[in-house]
Amino acid sequence: MTDRPSNMDRELQAEIDAALGDMSLEDIIGGASPAGRTSRRGASPRLPRLEPGARLTAAVSRLGLEDVFVELGPKMLGVCSLAQFDHKPEIGEQIDFIVNRVDWPQGLVDLGRAGVVQKGEWDTLQKGQTIESQCTGVNKGGLEMRVGTLRAFMPAGQVDRRHVEDLTTFIGQSLTCEVMDINREKRNLVLSRKAVLEREAAIQREKTLATLAVGQELEGIVRRLMPFGAFVDIGGVDGLVHVSDLSYERIQKPEDVVHEGQTVRVKVLKIDDGGNKISLGMKQCQADPFTTAGATLAPGAEVVGKVVRLADFGAFVQIAPGVDGLIHISELSHERVNRVSQVVKLDEIVRVKVLDVDPGSRRISLSLKALKAKEAEEAPRHVDSGMARLRAKWGEGKQLKGGL
Repeated sequence: MTDRPSNMDRELQAEIDAALGDMSLEDIIGGASPAGRTSRRGASPRLPRLEPGARLTAAVSRLGLEDVFVELGPKMLGVCSLAQFDHKPEIGEQIDFIVNRVDWPQGLVDLGRAGVVQKGEWDTLQKGQTIESQCTGVNKGGLEMRVGTLRAFMPAGQVDRRHVEDLTTFIGQSLTCEVMDINREKRNLVLSRKAVLEREAAIQREKTLATLAVGQELEGIVRRLMPFGAFVDIGGVDGLVHVSDLSYERIQKPEDVVHEGQTVRVKVLKIDDGGNKISLGMKQCQADPFTTAGATLAPGAEVVGKVVRLADFGAFVQIAPGVDGLIHISELSHERVNRVSQVVKLDEIVRVKVLDVDPGSRRISLSLKALKAKEAEEAPRHVDSGMARLRAKWGEGKQLKGGL
């Protein structure tokens, strides 16, 4: 590798020469099959992603004295230490690897076994190298790690891209990390898992943005809640679902609908600033309740609803989930109303009459006093009939008094 000490380059080259025998690198990559050579069955048909931290699956093409060789494509040979295997692999066996370093001029890729703690030695470790390390414990500053026989440390801020509340969940896990700092004299080895995750996220972000389009529906994970909405990860890219786009129903805060870590379906509403600002919607992935309500409601219909909001100009009544209508202050009572709260209260169940439905503006006009008209008309009749009876009795009384 270009950043490996020269003596290690010579040792690796000597190992490769010993493994290849009288064949050249071109013979192996180009497909030469001298007598007695085992065929390269299952070799990778296309060049995988070759960059530090990348994971790939490749077939064993040849076994050396201390190394395992795999073909990764035209003029690219992968090398992994045999010490990382519990058993000697078979030619053609498919194995999962992690890319440690790439030497493009030499056509060599330093590989490590995925999920296996590498045998770390001070003279082989260097800053920026990607390795597998195992978490052995937790202290107040971060994670206690081990790379082979070497002890290492990972600061709490380097464990993840986001704050981790409980670090003990990582104990016993094998983590892909990057060497942040190495001091051989003091025997200090500092690792970062965050650097690897950010590199992977950047790659995923590019892939997502390349295919992202307005109107697209996809799944995402709620990462963070704010008073104004929820940030959703849609594949290395965070988009904002504004609180007004979380649900058709009127909500007070995002927590009323979603929680962090929840998988949700969203629709891309807008992409601005080269993908740095993405607006998403959740309710747009659901059937619009106003469409259904608008098709069934008609002027003159009587409905029952709940008062959900009071304003100076009237009261909003929910007549179906996600469907609100307005009772204008002038439609609350036949008498003059100074304050809406004088007639209706929050959460009160009321019976109202539909005056108008406007699908274009998504407005429904309601009236409370329209249903009180019948009562108002009937009330005088009750009063008149009562007064008539009183007058009749009063007349009978006068006649009786006069007779006396």
